[in-house]
Amino acid sequence: MTDVAREAGCSQATVSFVLNHAPGIKLSTETKQRVFEAARRLGYLVPPVTQPLTMLSAGRRIGFVVDQLATSPEAMVAIEGVTQASRPAGDLVLVAQTHSDAELEAELIRTFVEQRVSALVYMTIFTREVELPAQLRSLDIPVLLLNCYTPDQGFPAVVPSEIAGGQRSTRHLIDKGHRRIATITGEIWMEAAQDRLKGYRRALATADIPYDPALVIEGNWSASAGYEATRRLLELAEPPTAIFCQNDRTAIGCYEALKEAGLRIPTDMSVVGYDDEEISRHLHPRLTTSILPHRAMGHWIVEQLDEVSPNGRRYPLVKLECPLVERDSVAAPRA
Repeated sequence: MTDVAREAGCSQATVSFVLNHAPGIKLSTETKQRVFEAARRLGYLVPPVTQPLTMLSAGRRIGFVVDQLATSPEAMVAIEGVTQASRPAGDLVLVAQTHSDAELEAELIRTFVEQRVSALVYMTIFTREVELPAQLRSLDIPVLLLNCYTPDQGFPAVVPSEIAGGQRSTRHLIDKGHRRIATITGEIWMEAAQDRLKGYRRALATADIPYDPALVIEGNWSASAGYEATRRLLELAEPPTAIFCQNDRTAIGCYEALKEAGLRIPTDMSVVGYDDEEISRHLHPRLTTSILPHRAMGHWIVEQLDEVSPNGRRYPLVKLECPLVERDSVAAPRA
């Protein structure tokens, strides 16, 4: 929708209304035509008119439980992925937020079961190992985990391939000729930060570049942390020529610190982000970053629904690739 909106010169909301044939929304024929033509030019298949609600209700009901919806966009992207993949079969997705409250979580699960859902999806906003509520283990419907996993591998689970993502981001800078590469991590107690750092170190080792702890600064995923960390890196006796920011918000602060120091991106310093938030497309220069595959994870969940049965078997943890999106913030280091 972002691509089509930019091409058609309208908002993402307008694109959504047009492509989903939303009832009750008054849009001009010219606007609708512009959106359809933009979608076709970009190679997207324009969806047909959606089925009426009476037809949709004939499908399955999928319960979706998540701890936080508002912390970051990933939860909504995952829900959209589940919804998109389940719509052709006429399925309904019912979403509930727990706020990490154990009592509320238990009540929501009971409510979904009473509503006779066909499957239950359990998601956490931060990738992590979870101890599931006991009632989930006694259900006679499929339970699938999104962005989390259990130590016994008793449920199908899908997470991003963060180590490979960190390695690919760093490798991209190495391939451009950089040897002194810094990274600004997230809060290191979080698995995403740990794994992206592992990927960074693995890429350096593979390229025979010595690891320098002075080039690794812990942040907290915020723009202000990116700003402060970048200033510290620039104060080093031998500053880096490239910075791998482990999320896009950190990269925003990194950009500000570099510009404040009179440095040009990517001429004087290359920058790579992570997450592919919408802001990455609008920074100047546009930010090279990695896609968190939450939409693909949502699709994967729906693909597994007919393959899962509550039978006590072990399931391998599935890790989906975080593709690198090359834009304008990386270049070869200055000679």
